[in-house]
Amino acid sequence: MLFKPKPTLSQLQWMIWGFVYLVLFLSLTAMDGMLQAAVYALLNSAFYAAIVYGNILLFFPRLYQKGKIVLYIAAVIIFLAGMGFIRAFVTMHIYNTLFAKHPEPMSNKAILTFVLGGVMVFLLSFIFRIAIAYFVLKQQSDAIIAQKKQAELNLLKSQVQPHFLFNTLNNIYYEAYLESPRTAGLIEKLSEIMRYFVDESRKDKVSLSTEIGFIENYIALEKIRIRYGVEIEIIKENFPDVSVPPMLLMTFIENVFKHGIDKSSANNKCIITLIYQDERLLYTVANNIPAQHSAKNSSGFGLSNLHKRLSLLYGNNFELTTSNLGKEFRAKLNIPLA
Repeated sequence: MLFKPKPTLSQLQWMIWGFVYLVLFLSLTAMDGMLQAAVYALLNSAFYAAIVYGNILLFFPRLYQKGKIVLYIAAVIIFLAGMGFIRAFVTMHIYNTLFAKHPEPMSNKAILTFVLGGVMVFLLSFIFRIAIAYFVLKQQSDAIIAQKKQAELNLLKSQVQPHFLFNTLNNIYYEAYLESPRTAGLIEKLSEIMRYFVDESRKDKVSLSTEIGFIENYIALEKIRIRYGVEIEIIKENFPDVSVPPMLLMTFIENVFKHGIDKSSANNKCIITLIYQDERLLYTVANNIPAQHSAKNSSGFGLSNLHKRLSLLYGNNFELTTSNLGKEFRAKLNIPLA
Protein backbone atom coordinates (compact mmCIF):
# COMPACT_ATOMS: atom_id res chain seq x y z
CA MET A 1 0.00 0.00 0.00
CA LEU A 2 1.22 3.51 -0.83
CA PHE A 3 -0.22 5.06 2.32
CA LYS A 4 -0.95 3.61 5.69
CA PRO A 5 -4.52 3.78 7.11
CA LYS A 6 -3.27 6.80 9.10
CA PRO A 7 -0.78 8.72 6.93
CA THR A 8 2.27 10.33 8.43
CA LEU A 9 2.83 14.08 8.29
CA SER A 10 5.16 13.82 5.30
CA GLN A 11 2.71 11.56 3.46
CA LEU A 12 -0.11 14.02 4.12
CA GLN A 13 1.92 16.89 2.67
CA TRP A 14 2.77 14.88 -0.43
CA MET A 15 -0.94 14.19 -0.84
CA ILE A 16 -1.75 17.91 -0.56
CA TRP A 17 0.85 18.94 -3.13
CA GLY A 18 -0.24 16.12 -5.41
CA PHE A 19 -3.78 17.50 -5.20
CA VAL A 20 -2.53 21.05 -5.90
CA TYR A 21 -0.62 19.80 -8.93
CA LEU A 22 -3.67 17.93 -10.22
CA VAL A 23 -5.92 21.00 -9.86
CA LEU A 24 -3.39 23.20 -11.69
CA PHE A 25 -2.91 20.61 -14.43
CA LEU A 26 -6.64 20.22 -15.06
CA SER A 27 -7.24 23.98 -15.04
CA LEU A 28 -4.48 24.61 -17.61
CA THR A 29 -5.08 21.64 -19.90
CA ALA A 30 -7.98 23.13 -21.86
CA MET A 31 -6.04 26.29 -22.73
CA ASP A 32 -2.41 25.09 -23.01
CA GLY A 33 -2.63 21.42 -23.90
CA MET A 34 -1.48 18.48 -21.79
CA LEU A 35 2.30 18.85 -22.14
CA GLN A 36 2.41 22.58 -21.46
CA ALA A 37 -0.14 22.19 -18.66
CA ALA A 38 1.96 19.44 -17.07
CA VAL A 39 5.13 21.57 -17.18
CA TYR A 40 3.47 24.73 -15.87
CA ALA A 41 1.57 22.85 -13.16
CA LEU A 42 4.85 21.35 -11.93
CA LEU A 43 6.61 24.72 -12.10
CA ASN A 44 3.83 26.57 -10.24
CA SER A 45 3.54 23.83 -7.59
CA ALA A 46 7.27 24.07 -6.94
CA PHE A 47 7.15 27.86 -6.49
CA TYR A 48 4.06 27.60 -4.25
CA ALA A 49 5.86 25.03 -2.08
CA ALA A 50 8.97 27.24 -1.90
CA ILE A 51 6.89 30.20 -0.66
CA VAL A 52 4.89 28.12 1.83
CA TYR A 53 7.87 26.33 3.37
CA GLY A 54 10.04 29.42 3.19
CA ASN A 55 7.57 31.14 5.47
CA ILE A 56 6.57 28.34 7.89
CA LEU A 57 10.03 26.79 8.24
CA LEU A 58 12.36 29.78 7.89
CA PHE A 59 11.00 33.30 8.27
CA PHE A 60 8.12 32.73 10.69
CA PRO A 61 9.94 30.60 13.34
CA ARG A 62 13.31 32.35 13.07
CA LEU A 63 12.12 35.95 12.87
CA TYR A 64 8.46 36.47 13.79
CA GLN A 65 8.32 34.06 16.72
CA LYS A 66 11.51 35.58 18.14
CA GLY A 67 9.96 39.04 18.14
CA LYS A 68 11.84 40.39 15.10
CA ILE A 69 8.67 41.70 13.45
CA VAL A 70 10.18 44.50 11.35
CA LEU A 71 12.93 42.21 10.08
CA TYR A 72 10.32 39.55 9.33
CA ILE A 73 8.22 41.94 7.22
CA ALA A 74 11.28 43.19 5.35
CA ALA A 75 12.55 39.66 4.70
CA VAL A 76 9.13 38.54 3.44
CA ILE A 77 8.81 41.50 1.06
CA ILE A 78 12.26 40.86 -0.42
CA PHE A 79 11.57 37.11 -0.58
CA LEU A 80 8.22 37.50 -2.38
CA ALA A 81 9.62 40.07 -4.81
CA GLY A 82 12.57 37.80 -5.57
CA MET A 83 10.39 34.72 -5.97
CA GLY A 84 8.02 36.65 -8.27
CA PHE A 85 10.88 37.81 -10.49
CA ILE A 86 12.48 34.33 -10.63
CA ARG A 87 9.12 32.69 -11.37
CA ALA A 88 8.42 35.17 -14.17
CA PHE A 89 11.89 34.69 -15.66
CA VAL A 90 11.75 30.87 -15.53
CA THR A 91 8.21 30.75 -16.85
CA MET A 92 8.95 33.03 -19.79
CA HIS A 93 12.18 31.18 -20.54
CA ILE A 94 10.42 27.81 -20.63
CA TYR A 95 7.59 29.24 -22.71
CA ASN A 96 9.92 30.87 -25.25
CA THR A 97 12.20 27.81 -25.44
CA LEU A 98 9.64 25.01 -25.63
CA PHE A 99 6.25 26.30 -26.60
CA ALA A 100 6.26 29.76 -28.21
CA LYS A 101 6.20 30.14 -31.97
CA HIS A 102 7.14 33.77 -31.51
CA PRO A 103 9.24 34.41 -28.35
CA GLU A 104 7.93 37.16 -26.07
CA PRO A 105 9.98 39.45 -23.81
CA MET A 106 9.44 39.44 -20.04
CA SER A 107 7.30 42.44 -19.01
CA ASN A 108 6.89 44.29 -15.72
CA LYS A 109 3.21 43.35 -15.80
CA ALA A 110 4.13 39.64 -15.80
CA ILE A 111 6.53 40.14 -12.88
CA LEU A 112 3.86 42.05 -10.91
CA THR A 113 1.30 39.33 -11.61
CA PHE A 114 3.62 36.65 -10.29
CA VAL A 115 4.53 38.74 -7.22
CA LEU A 116 0.84 39.29 -6.34
CA GLY A 117 0.24 35.56 -6.86
CA GLY A 118 3.09 34.87 -4.45
CA VAL A 119 1.45 37.17 -1.87
CA MET A 120 -1.75 35.12 -2.06
CA VAL A 121 0.20 31.89 -1.62
CA PHE A 122 2.10 33.49 1.28
CA LEU A 123 -1.17 34.27 3.06
CA LEU A 124 -2.39 30.72 2.44
CA SER A 125 0.82 29.41 4.02
CA PHE A 126 -0.57 30.36 7.44
CA ILE A 127 -3.58 28.12 6.83
CA PHE A 128 -1.19 25.39 5.72
CA ARG A 129 0.81 25.85 8.94
CA ILE A 130 -2.35 25.66 11.08
CA ALA A 131 -3.41 22.50 9.25
CA ILE A 132 -0.02 20.88 9.92
CA ALA A 133 -0.16 21.89 13.60
CA TYR A 134 -3.67 20.42 13.89
CA PHE A 135 -2.58 17.20 12.24
CA VAL A 136 0.39 16.86 14.62
CA LEU A 137 -1.87 17.59 17.60
CA LYS A 138 -4.39 15.03 16.37
CA GLN A 139 -1.65 12.41 16.02
CA GLN A 140 -0.43 13.13 19.55
CA SER A 141 -4.00 12.93 20.86
CA ASP A 142 -4.57 9.60 19.09
CA ALA A 143 -1.28 8.30 20.53
CA ILE A 144 -2.31 9.33 24.05
CA ILE A 145 -5.71 7.65 23.63
CA ALA A 146 -4.00 4.48 22.35
CA GLN A 147 -1.59 4.52 25.30
CA LYS A 148 -4.50 5.00 27.68
CA LYS A 149 -6.36 2.06 26.19
CA GLN A 150 -3.22 -0.07 26.41
CA ALA A 151 -2.72 0.99 30.03
CA GLU A 152 -6.34 0.07 30.82
CA LEU A 153 -5.82 -3.30 29.12
CA ASN A 154 -2.60 -3.88 31.09
CA LEU A 155 -4.43 -2.93 34.29
CA LEU A 156 -7.17 -5.46 33.57
CA LYS A 157 -4.50 -8.09 32.92
CA SER A 158 -2.69 -7.19 36.14
CA GLN A 159 -5.97 -7.58 38.03
CA VAL A 160 -6.69 -10.99 36.54
CA GLN A 161 -3.30 -12.45 37.49
CA PRO A 162 -3.42 -11.64 41.24
CA HIS A 163 -7.01 -12.85 41.56
CA PHE A 164 -6.00 -16.12 39.94
CA LEU A 165 -3.22 -16.36 42.53
CA PHE A 166 -5.66 -15.52 45.35
CA ASN A 167 -7.96 -18.33 44.25
CA THR A 168 -5.01 -20.71 44.17
CA LEU A 169 -3.94 -19.64 47.67
CA ASN A 170 -7.50 -20.20 48.91
CA ASN A 171 -7.41 -23.74 47.51
CA ILE A 172 -4.06 -24.37 49.23
CA TYR A 173 -5.49 -22.88 52.44
CA TYR A 174 -8.35 -25.38 52.54
CA GLU A 175 -5.97 -28.27 51.87
CA ALA A 176 -3.53 -27.07 54.54
CA TYR A 177 -6.31 -26.48 57.06
CA LEU A 178 -7.06 -30.21 57.10
CA GLU A 179 -3.44 -31.13 57.87
CA SER A 180 -2.01 -28.09 59.66
CA PRO A 181 -4.31 -25.27 60.84
CA ARG A 182 -1.28 -23.13 61.77
CA THR A 183 0.13 -23.35 58.24
CA ALA A 184 -3.31 -22.56 56.85
CA GLY A 185 -3.45 -19.45 59.04
CA LEU A 186 -0.11 -18.26 57.68
CA ILE A 187 -1.28 -18.83 54.10
CA GLU A 188 -4.37 -16.77 54.89
CA LYS A 189 -2.23 -13.91 56.21
CA LEU A 190 -0.01 -14.05 53.12
CA SER A 191 -3.13 -13.86 50.95
CA GLU A 192 -4.35 -10.82 52.89
CA ILE A 193 -0.96 -9.11 52.48
CA MET A 194 -0.98 -9.72 48.73
CA ARG A 195 -4.55 -8.43 48.50
CA TYR A 196 -3.44 -5.30 50.33
CA PHE A 197 -0.67 -4.73 47.78
CA VAL A 198 -3.09 -5.20 44.87
CA ASP A 199 -6.19 -3.40 46.16
CA GLU A 200 -5.01 -0.89 48.75
CA SER A 201 -1.40 0.17 48.15
CA ARG A 202 -2.28 2.03 44.92
CA LYS A 203 -4.75 4.30 46.75
CA ASP A 204 -3.81 7.72 48.08
CA LYS A 205 -5.10 6.79 51.53
CA VAL A 206 -6.38 3.72 53.36
CA SER A 207 -8.15 3.38 56.65
CA LEU A 208 -5.89 3.13 59.67
CA SER A 209 -7.52 -0.14 60.66
CA THR A 210 -6.60 -1.60 57.25
CA GLU A 211 -3.01 -0.39 57.63
CA ILE A 212 -2.76 -1.89 61.14
CA GLY A 213 -4.22 -5.16 59.86
CA PHE A 214 -1.54 -5.25 57.18
CA ILE A 215 1.16 -4.65 59.81
CA GLU A 216 -0.22 -7.43 62.02
CA ASN A 217 -0.19 -9.90 59.11
CA TYR A 218 3.38 -8.87 58.27
CA ILE A 219 4.46 -9.39 61.89
CA ALA A 220 2.83 -12.82 61.98
CA LEU A 221 4.77 -13.96 58.91
CA GLU A 222 8.06 -12.47 60.14
CA LYS A 223 7.73 -14.33 63.44
CA ILE A 224 8.08 -17.64 61.60
CA ARG A 225 11.83 -17.22 61.18
CA ILE A 226 12.49 -16.16 64.80
CA ARG A 227 13.52 -19.20 66.79
CA TYR A 228 12.66 -17.97 70.26
CA GLY A 229 9.85 -15.66 69.22
CA VAL A 230 9.35 -11.97 69.85
CA GLU A 231 6.95 -10.20 72.19
CA ILE A 232 5.13 -7.48 70.26
CA GLU A 233 2.46 -5.25 71.78
CA ILE A 234 0.30 -2.87 69.76
CA ILE A 235 -1.30 -0.03 71.75
CA LYS A 236 -4.05 2.01 70.10
CA GLU A 237 -5.71 5.02 71.73
CA ASN A 238 -8.58 7.33 70.81
CA PHE A 239 -9.11 6.39 67.20
CA PRO A 240 -11.99 7.72 65.08
CA ASP A 241 -12.42 6.65 61.45
CA VAL A 242 -9.17 8.12 60.08
CA SER A 243 -7.03 7.37 57.02
CA VAL A 244 -3.31 7.36 56.30
CA PRO A 245 -1.19 6.96 53.16
CA PRO A 246 -0.57 3.25 52.53
CA MET A 247 2.73 1.67 53.60
CA LEU A 248 3.66 4.79 55.60
CA LEU A 249 3.91 2.95 58.93
CA MET A 250 5.75 -0.09 57.65
CA THR A 251 9.31 1.28 57.67
CA PHE A 252 9.54 1.25 61.48
CA ILE A 253 8.29 -2.35 61.61
CA GLU A 254 10.69 -3.49 58.90
CA ASN A 255 13.56 -1.93 60.83
CA VAL A 256 12.56 -3.86 63.94
CA PHE A 257 12.86 -7.20 62.16
CA LYS A 258 15.97 -6.14 60.26
CA HIS A 259 17.95 -4.56 63.10
CA GLY A 260 16.09 -5.10 66.35
CA ILE A 261 15.81 -8.85 66.68
CA ASP A 262 18.38 -11.16 68.27
CA LYS A 263 17.60 -14.62 66.87
CA SER A 264 19.64 -16.27 69.64
CA SER A 265 17.75 -14.49 72.42
CA ALA A 266 14.36 -15.16 73.98
CA ASN A 267 14.11 -11.60 75.23
CA ASN A 268 13.03 -9.77 72.06
CA LYS A 269 10.42 -7.10 72.74
CA CYS A 270 8.75 -4.42 70.68
CA ILE A 271 6.01 -1.92 71.63
CA ILE A 272 4.02 -0.21 68.90
CA THR A 273 1.97 2.80 69.99
CA LEU A 274 -0.58 4.70 67.90
CA ILE A 275 -2.30 7.70 69.46
CA TYR A 276 -4.78 10.09 67.84
CA GLN A 277 -4.44 13.54 69.36
CA ASP A 278 -5.42 16.98 68.07
CA GLU A 279 -6.12 15.58 64.58
CA ARG A 280 -2.62 14.13 64.40
CA LEU A 281 -1.22 10.61 64.53
CA LEU A 282 1.52 9.98 67.09
CA TYR A 283 3.23 6.76 66.06
CA THR A 284 6.03 5.24 68.12
CA VAL A 285 7.91 1.96 67.78
CA ALA A 286 10.33 0.94 70.54
CA ASN A 287 12.41 -2.25 70.51
CA ASN A 288 15.36 -3.81 72.29
CA ILE A 289 18.76 -3.31 70.69
CA PRO A 290 20.81 -6.42 70.01
CA ALA A 291 24.50 -5.67 70.64
CA GLN A 292 25.57 -6.70 67.15
CA HIS A 293 23.15 -4.22 65.55
CA SER A 294 23.38 -1.26 67.89
CA ALA A 295 25.37 0.84 65.43
CA LYS A 296 22.92 0.32 62.59
CA ASN A 297 19.62 1.24 64.16
CA SER A 298 19.84 4.97 63.65
CA SER A 299 20.44 4.88 59.90
CA GLY A 300 19.38 3.12 56.75
CA PHE A 301 17.79 3.61 53.36
CA GLY A 302 14.34 2.85 54.74
CA LEU A 303 14.25 5.85 57.08
CA SER A 304 15.85 8.07 54.44
CA ASN A 305 13.21 7.11 51.88
CA LEU A 306 10.47 7.56 54.48
CA HIS A 307 11.70 11.10 55.20
CA LYS A 308 11.60 11.94 51.47
CA ARG A 309 8.08 10.57 51.15
CA LEU A 310 6.89 12.51 54.20
CA SER A 311 8.35 15.70 52.74
CA LEU A 312 6.41 15.14 49.52
CA LEU A 313 3.19 14.39 51.40
CA TYR A 314 3.29 16.96 54.21
CA GLY A 315 6.00 19.51 53.42
CA ASN A 316 7.40 20.54 56.80
CA ASN A 317 4.26 19.57 58.72
CA PHE A 318 5.60 16.34 60.20
CA GLU A 319 8.10 15.09 62.77
CA LEU A 320 10.34 12.05 62.29
CA THR A 321 12.85 11.26 65.01
CA THR A 322 14.91 8.27 66.07
CA SER A 323 16.85 7.81 69.28
CA ASN A 324 19.24 5.21 70.64
CA LEU A 325 18.70 4.89 74.39
CA GLY A 326 21.38 2.33 75.00
CA LYS A 327 19.29 -0.80 75.39
CA GLU A 328 16.30 0.50 73.46
CA PHE A 329 15.86 2.01 70.03
CA ARG A 330 12.86 4.30 69.54
CA ALA A 331 11.40 5.75 66.34
CA LYS A 332 8.69 8.43 66.44
CA LEU A 333 6.43 9.83 63.75
CA ASN A 334 3.96 12.71 64.07
CA ILE A 335 1.76 13.48 61.03
CA PRO A 336 -1.51 15.37 60.45
CA LEU A 337 -4.65 13.38 59.76
CA ALA A 338 -7.12 16.24 59.17
